[in-house]
Parts: sequence; C-alpha cells; structure tokens
Amino acid sequence: MTTAASFLDVQGLSKSFGAEKVLEDATFRLAERQTLSVLGRSGCGKTTLLKLLAGLHEPDGGSILRRGADITRVPVERRDVVYLYQEPLLFPHLSVFDNVAFGLRLRHVEADRVQKDVTHMLESLDLLDQGDKAPHQLSGGQRQRVSFGRALIVSPSLLLLDEPFSSLDAETRTQMQVLFKRVAALYAITAIFVTHDLKEALIVGDAMATIRSGRLTAYGSKQAFVDDPESGVGSEVDFWESLKGGRYGNDQPV
Repeated sequence: MTTAASFLDVQGLSKSFGAEKVLEDATFRLAERQTLSVLGRSGCGKTTLLKLLAGLHEPDGGSILRRGADITRVPVERRDVVYLYQEPLLFPHLSVFDNVAFGLRLRHVEADRVQKDVTHMLESLDLLDQGDKAPHQLSGGQRQRVSFGRALIVSPSLLLLDEPFSSLDAETRTQMQVLFKRVAALYAITAIFVTHDLKEALIVGDAMATIRSGRLTAYGSKQAFVDDPESGVGSEVDFWESLKGGRYGNDQPV
C-alpha cells in the first residue's frame, strides 16, 4: 500500500456473529499521516472492521499492530483511538467551544492551553464565529465539524470515521470532504474512512481498500484501485481525471 513504514498493520482480522461471518481474514497496512478509504455497500462489514480496530468488538482471530506493538486485546480506553459515528454526538447543554474543549478539560489541561488550542481548532474548521452557540443552533455540516474538532483536539493516534457525511446534503457533503482533506493534512491525521460512495472514497483517501461480503481487498496504490475493473471507476473516468488534475477542491493533484 505504501513504501513508508507501517503505522498500522492488520493481519487476518476476523469476526463472526453466531453463524454469520461478518469479516474474514482482513489484512492491510496503513502508513502514518495517511487516510485509508474503505469502500463497500451497507452490511458488508465496514462498521465491524472499525469497531474491531477501536476495541468495541473482540476479534475471533487475527492481530492489530500499531507501530509494531500488539493492541489486539488492549481495552478501548487505552487504545488512543477516536471513533466518529455517522451522526455528530454532541453535548446539547454545552456550547461549541465547550464541546471541543471537553477532552482537554477531562485531561486537566491548563486553562490557557485549552483556550489557545480550542481557538486554533475552531479557526481551522471555519467555526471561530460559532464558539458561543449551542449545537441545536448549527447546521448539519457545522455540527459534524464540531464533532471533528472534539475528536482531533486530543490528538488521537488513529481516527476512525464511519460514513460521517452520509446524512448531509450533496453540497455540504462535498464541502466536508474537502475540509477533511485540509484538516487531515494540517493536523497530520492517520485515519480510516469507510464509505459506500465511490467519489467520496477517491477524494478523501490516500490509499484504498474495498470490502465485499466480509472480504477486504487492499490496493498497493490508488492507481491500482482505479485500474481494477471491479472498482467502478471506469464509469467515473471524467471525475477521476478531474481529481488527478487537482480540480476538485484539492490544492495538489492526487
């Protein structure tokens, strides 16, 4: 997938619920500061993969190594992993600023540092003028940005995103995809982003994988994914060419 040293090395990860094999022998590597797009239809095993990586499910087999250390059985609270769901789960009684600051205050970070870090985060997410508002006063895209900010402010080693933009309208979804790429680069994020949308997978991912009926296929490069007749990119060739040319909200060609 990359020539860089692996940050995450997943080998033979499997999970069944009763007689149903939901994920079977999933194997891939991910470099630090990269985003892996995992593309697949609903029910194919994408969410199960994320929950295994987060420690929310225990695998039936396989291993998860982070920087060479085995975290397969490490409890969820010690994994330094943040899981973002489809819907932004914000504290309704807290302001935007206080929602983002929550994790830092939980860690007893000094007030001056909290003020500085949260202000910078809100600025990065184009939310600086929204800090005093309550979540119910925000648009769907703004709430998702607050959710991002709260996750990133604690500098997790790995960010897991479970179709985070699926409930947004098309225009807002496109804006969030571009924003994610910018913020991921700014904060040097390592992430796994699952989606059922081909265009979204191509936009946000530095590396690509698919899951079909519980079977994960990881590609050695983005071009290898594009060249696979089963990837579906053939029907989106114009979009792929525009993406390569950096004409889809990216500062640099993919």
